Amino acid sequence: MKKEKIKSLKDAGWKTGTVQEFLELTDAENAPIEVRVALFEAFQKIRKEQRLTQKQAAKLLKTSQSRISKMETGDPSVTLDLMIRSLVTLGANKKDFVRIFK
Repeated sequence: MKKEKIKSLKDAGWKTGTVQEFLELTDAENAPIEVRVALFEAFQKIRKEQRLTQKQAAKLLKTSQSRISKMETGDPSVTLDLMIRSLVTLGANKKDFVRIFK
């Protein structure tokens, strides 16, 4: 969330925080969520950097456009294995994965 938005919410009496704080998750419970979010965001970023539409990415990955949409929105049916294989297919390398998790 942008700093201006956080400030306006606090000024209006709202409390802000993280999902981890709100759900009272331990670091161990929160870690898989953070990994998934990082992979979903990286997938969308790489697809857009390559100027691929979802339909074009789907053709490369031999899947459907709706599956690509699910991959980018964090659908729970998308496995980590699928995300990693898809990122590699789009050209991600070991250095990219290091950057994803920094």
